[in-house]
This record gives sequence, structure tokens and C-alpha cells, in this order.
Amino acid sequence: MDGRMTLAPAPALSRPDAPGVPISLRGLGKRFGAAVAVDDISLDVPAGAFLVLLGPSGCGKSTTLRMLAGLEEPTSGTIALGDRVVADGGAGMHVPPGRRGIGMVFQGYALWPHMTVRQNIEWPLRVARWSAPERRARIAETLALVELEALAERHPAQLSGGQQQRVAIARTIAPRPSVLLFDEPLSNLDARLRVDLRAELMRVHRESGATSVYVTHDQGEALAMATHVAVMRDGRIEQLGTPQELLQEPATAFVAEFLGTPPAVLVPGRGEGESFVPDPGGALLAMYRPDAVRLAAADGGALDVDVLESTPLAGRLVTTVRHGDRRIAIVGEDAAHAAAVGAARARLVLPASPVRTFAREGAGL
Repeated sequence: MDGRMTLAPAPALSRPDAPGVPISLRGLGKRFGAAVAVDDISLDVPAGAFLVLLGPSGCGKSTTLRMLAGLEEPTSGTIALGDRVVADGGAGMHVPPGRRGIGMVFQGYALWPHMTVRQNIEWPLRVARWSAPERRARIAETLALVELEALAERHPAQLSGGQQQRVAIARTIAPRPSVLLFDEPLSNLDARLRVDLRAELMRVHRESGATSVYVTHDQGEALAMATHVAVMRDGRIEQLGTPQELLQEPATAFVAEFLGTPPAVLVPGRGEGESFVPDPGGALLAMYRPDAVRLAAADGGALDVDVLESTPLAGRLVTTVRHGDRRIAIVGEDAAHAAAVGAARARLVLPASPVRTFAREGAGL
């Protein structure tokens, strides 16, 4: 999707001295030889926003983040942090990472093993030449923010994975960067700890006031944490919006199938007047909500499907079926649905009209 994309202003921050700055990308591109990793992205992120770059592996999200951090140089386009251009691919201008006023949290914790928690947090402050009284005050403030005061004198080997990641976050925010970048920081943790730490990250973001950009392939993280989400595909932004906008009004079939638990149901077919007719070879894709499609016994319904699996979820059943080459997940709880789950074959009953229709190649109509 071409063109400049602008986010709505971020929600009001909890502290008046918020240091966040707006981020502006113009025509940003990155090539590795003949391979295009990022393709002509233009985007405005307001100060204090929490933007998540979301997409499958290889979509360009991590490369975009690395260009923001200064770890990769763009092939084309510009990056501006506030009123300062920090990279210009056409002019060959590149401000190094240490001079961008950013902090970055990686997937790995990258802590100094011979230093205590306190010393790890103090290190970037020493590099930035903060005075000793300033360092002591900021370390105490940061330890309290990530709730690590009791562990300040421990070494990384004495900490759990979640505690180590909190130290990495504390070390990153200690110098008060204007921009925080997160490269899948929770992917090494177990599921429950990820949920706990993402709540902490949201709190840290709000209290630090920094503009945050977060990369993940986990849509649960994206939808729970972000003020805005940029769904990426093949080096481009497929759609940009709030989590609610993306779920309720997907711009493309890719976004509709990528987001949601379970995602929207897409059925191929063709138009006949005002009606949609399911047809495996049709030029259209009709979108239905997964809780609006019913599973019925094999003698009724519109589509023959193979029942693959069913999982209880919040008192209902999420059932995955296969129709042709498409996997479809639906939500149901009635007796007919439960009876059909026990069979190898069943039928899908579709609502009278789809929520939305896409061209077969994916664009909304």
C-alpha cells in the first residue's frame, strides 16, 4: 500500500516531562543485493505512541526497526526523529546508533555477566557521563519502575529469564531515551511470563513517555499492547490502524486472515446480482465473522468441510475445518455444532450476506 500514513495523536501521557519525539519515515527502502527487504514505506508516528510492526517472518519488520536504530543503513528514503534527520539513503547520510537518542531491547538480554543488576543499569549512564548523584537517583528510580529493588546486587546468572529481561529494559530506559525500540523482546519467555511482562512493558512505556516501536509476529502481543499496529507483508505496510480498526475493517484479505483469534472466515466465490455464491474457482473472497458461521450435520448447510480439530475456549468450541485448500476456524456452542465436531465431515452454514468482499488477489471492494 503506497502513500504516506499518519497515526492519530497518542493518548495523553502520565507524566508532564515525557521525552518522546515523533518519528517520520519517507520512502524508506532497503535492499540486500537484488532482494527487497523494505519497499517504499512512508509513515508518521506521533510522540508518545506505541506502534507495533506486525507480520510474518521475512515481511521486513525487523529490518525497518534496525534502520530506525541505526544498525542498518537505508538504501533509499529518510528517517527523522523529531526535527532531526538521522538517515538519508539517497544522500548517504547516516547518524550512528549512539547519537540517535534511542534505546533498544533485543530478543536476547545481552547483560554484562560480571556486573550486578545495579551496575548493568548504571553502565549507559556512565557512558553518557551522568554525575554520580544523578546516576544514583536514576538507578533507584529505574529499579523501582521495574520492581527490581530487592535484586539490585545480584548478578545475571542469579536471575530468572523474566528478571533478566526486566534488567535489560531498565538498562535501556535509564538514560531517558526519546525513542524505545523493541525487537521481539518476549519471544524467549514462556507464555504466562510473556503476558506478565507485556503488562510491565506497557506501564514502562506510559511512565517513560518515550515513543515506542515494537516488532513481533505474535498478534496477541500486538493487539494487547499497541496504540496502533502496522501490518507488514513483503516489505510494505498492508494496513495501519488501531487494533480495533484492523479487526473490524481489514483493508485486505491478508489482514482479515492474519488477525483475530480466530481470524475472519474467508470463502472463495462469485457474485450473482446482489448475492454471493460460494465457488472454489470464483474471483471473490467473502468475509464472515467466525462466530456467525455455523457448523451443521452433513445433510445441511452450504459448504462441505473436513473437521480437523476442536478446542474449548472460554466456554465455547473453536473448531478448525478444511474447505478445499483453505483452513477455517469457527466459534460455536450449540448442540448441532458439538455433534458435527465428532464427525469427520460436516457442513458450514453461512450468513445471508458477507461482512465484506475482497478481490481474489486480496484488495477490498
